[in-house]
Amino acid sequence: MLLESVNIFLLALLAVTAIAAVRLRDLFAVAMMFGIYSLLAAVMFVLLDAVDVAFTEAAVGVGISTVLMLGTIGLVGRYERGPVRSSLLPLAVVVATGAALIYGTLDMPHFGDPTAPVHQHVAPAYITESPQQTGIPNVVTSILASYRGYDTLGELAVIFTAGVGVLALLGLRRRKRPGKEGVRQ
Repeated sequence: MLLESVNIFLLALLAVTAIAAVRLRDLFAVAMMFGIYSLLAAVMFVLLDAVDVAFTEAAVGVGISTVLMLGTIGLVGRYERGPVRSSLLPLAVVVATGAALIYGTLDMPHFGDPTAPVHQHVAPAYITESPQQTGIPNVVTSILASYRGYDTLGELAVIFTAGVGVLALLGLRRRKRPGKEGVRQ
């Protein structure tokens, strides 16, 4: 019951943060709201026992995206201009997409349902066979390191590429070698 209450509280904070980000006109505050949103999403993933996804969300969402947004604010200015036309069509598209997504979840099994197909087919095989197949006694580690090794490597490649992209966008210059400052060729 306590974990369910924490999840509902985090979901409410996510909604409040998203609404605040949409309503604000100060782009610095919007960047901070998106950083807070990503941090809350990372906490939610930790509570759902998806620590690898939480790590990626924290690195890319909180870290790199916030730096990119702050760099963009430095280029375009801090305050948003008012809309020139009505925003009813984008609102209708968002509502229709949200309704379609909610409709798509109606056939899903309930969260934590032990009779869900994933718990009847795949999970028992991983629990019983992974220590013998991989030689790793921890089931989660064996799944992440052995069965999903390429997926985990792909996540790390995305994080590395995003970090290199941020460094390239920030335009970090190479340091000059000592003794070469005044030499012209």
